[in-house]
Amino acid sequence: MTQSAHPAQEREIRKIVLAYSGGLDTSIIIPWLKEQHPGVEIIGICTNVGQDEDWEGMEAKALASGASKLVIQDIREEFARDFLFPMLRAGAIYEGKYLLGTSIARPLQAKHQVDLALAEGAEAVAHGCTGKGNDQVRFELTYKALAPHLEVIAPWRTWDITSREEAIAYARRNNIPLGNISEKNIYSRDWNIWHMSHEGGDLENPWNRPKEEMLQLSCSPKDAPDKETELILDFEKGIPVGINGSAMAPLEILAHLNKVGGENGIGRADLVETRLVGMKSRGVYETPAGTILFQALRELEMITLDFDTLEIKNQLALRYASLIYAGKWYTHFRESLDSYMETAAKYMTGSVRVVLYKGNIIIAGRKSPYSLYIEDLASFGESSYNHNDATGFINLYGLATGVQALVHKYRDLDEGPAHQMREMASFSEK
Repeated sequence: MTQSAHPAQEREIRKIVLAYSGGLDTSIIIPWLKEQHPGVEIIGICTNVGQDEDWEGMEAKALASGASKLVIQDIREEFARDFLFPMLRAGAIYEGKYLLGTSIARPLQAKHQVDLALAEGAEAVAHGCTGKGNDQVRFELTYKALAPHLEVIAPWRTWDITSREEAIAYARRNNIPLGNISEKNIYSRDWNIWHMSHEGGDLENPWNRPKEEMLQLSCSPKDAPDKETELILDFEKGIPVGINGSAMAPLEILAHLNKVGGENGIGRADLVETRLVGMKSRGVYETPAGTILFQALRELEMITLDFDTLEIKNQLALRYASLIYAGKWYTHFRESLDSYMETAAKYMTGSVRVVLYKGNIIIAGRKSPYSLYIEDLASFGESSYNHNDATGFINLYGLATGVQALVHKYRDLDEGPAHQMREMASFSEK
């Protein structure tokens, strides 16, 4: 195996901290790095963001691959509290469908990798992201934001492995334990407490329907129970705080909604998205809890936010989503957006009743002590609203429209100004 030419390094690399997942790519990266940097020490870090892993066996696998040690950190609570729920509050959805499950995790995972590199006195950090994907950008923008002096090593951009089959062959030549990895395990997956993504294999043809056996967090809506499941979701200032009147921690809320959502066939999305590098990519996502929370919070927004706040919030939500997708979490712009979102959500406190049924989320009710919905004003029956007030409002509100129409009419007809002034006077009297 050869390494592509690259600029000479300014200093010797004696220690590298690798973002380690236990998967095929990061397992073969360890011996490859030791080939490229003889005598180097490789320290792996694996962050638990909710994926189901053989945590006891992962350390043994990393050591067998050549790492000096593996650091495993449980960051699920931080992930939910400081990343997922602020993203939810902002209403950030990428290209109208993607709930950003992978995107939002990478900056936090990279931050903990940087923290370990600094604590260990490492000269470099490494990751197993390919040169085609988005994750390379998300990891490396975090490195640049938090520790720009660290050398970044991205093997997929320099080595001569070009396929999964070649990676498996390299692992076998180097006696790397593969576990359940094989040529037949065709899907690339990412899993955390927010979602599970599926890419690759037969999904690469966007005409192919996803196979039911591929999906793991949710049942098919046709197989879901033929009965409704009702939930009341409680929020404070745009943040979920409980279910059915019982206060719950973030992880408890997500675990419960993932379970009942998955059982009811909630949260499936099949989309073709635009990657940062420009190409289109097809993925299938399962996000039961996130889908329920997004829809519920949207209903709470509608009764607690005034028109201007809601309009700007919706516009900024698009930027917030693009920012997360691009890995720009550790930026002043993201902090500024969150400042607005926090202020905008000051009165987003209340409860939303939802009914889950065979893949559908039915909104059954919403209430808030800060509700701007006044039944007396909105009622079609007798109310305190004075309908006559609308006449003056419409005259003023439509003044610019009427003036523009008159001016254009007489200019087009080449009528004299006297004609125009008489009709404009008549218009003003109305």
